[in-house]
Amino acid sequence: MLRIVFMGSDAIALPALNWLATEAREWVELAAVFTQPDRAVGRGQKVQPNEIKRWAEARQLPVVQPLKVGAAECAQLVAFMPDLTLVMAYGHILKQDVIDAPRLGTLNLHTSVLPKYRGASPIQTAITGGETQTGVTLMRMVLKLDAGPVADVERVTIETLDTASVVEAKLAQACVPLLARCLPTIASGTQLFTEQDHAGVTFCRRLDKGDGVLDFQAPASALAARINGLMPWPGCTAVINGQIVKLGLADSTTVANAGVPGEVSGSDADGLLVGTGEGTLRLRLLQRPGGRMLPAAEFLRGFPIAAGTKLSSQSMPPMVSRMPFPRGKLGA
Repeated sequence: MLRIVFMGSDAIALPALNWLATEAREWVELAAVFTQPDRAVGRGQKVQPNEIKRWAEARQLPVVQPLKVGAAECAQLVAFMPDLTLVMAYGHILKQDVIDAPRLGTLNLHTSVLPKYRGASPIQTAITGGETQTGVTLMRMVLKLDAGPVADVERVTIETLDTASVVEAKLAQACVPLLARCLPTIASGTQLFTEQDHAGVTFCRRLDKGDGVLDFQAPASALAARINGLMPWPGCTAVINGQIVKLGLADSTTVANAGVPGEVSGSDADGLLVGTGEGTLRLRLLQRPGGRMLPAAEFLRGFPIAAGTKLSSQSMPPMVSRMPFPRGKLGA
């Protein structure tokens, strides 16, 4: 049996955990789950466990929820006698003694095709960067951020109208065949690990509300990618008729009357048309304050937007860099 301790705090890991607990149960044993402490969530700020903890408790697995992973937590990990620690979206920085504690070391599932998009927002950054493909990388964890040697990658396609939540769901499912391929060879000691090409390294960072602004001088394809990549959070917005409107889905099109950057030229069956620095942006889903996200045709019936309406532009903060972002922006 391959005895695994899992460390993670996000529901993206649930398909992998379900596979480990069902299809792989004849040769894999989940010894324990380390996850983030319960947090206050929602408008009522009620303290609740995350989905990983709920999953583990439903299966009567030991759950450890440290505020940080120090010497005492390392001792707890050792006491579970794992062969391997598997990490995905945990939210804690692990020290070398924790990484080295299991017999076979610590592996991380990272949601990009490394060496691109090391850091805290690889899914959103891949979409906003116009990528047509991304993936999950299984790598050996080292102290340097997402820099360990790679066992294998499972790739997925990014379609034109895929939002971050859609791509996240694809990547969650992609973890299953990746682990099915790699865990047996890791257990047997025959898995090859390949060093990353450090010349191709890029970094992404933690996102915040300020990332949801748009510069309509940019090409329509880049604006659509940003809107889709930042949906559902932090979400892109535009001030229209004096109100902040959230933009939920977009694509680009070429029409004869494109208009000047930021100017509404009209609408078609699929969306509101806005001029850009190159091509026309089609806003497919919109949401007014206090309302629901609606298809453009339905939204415009209750919130008319005349041709010639001008949307103001703001400089869009960069989301990717060849160098690490300042400490605190990269995330764990």
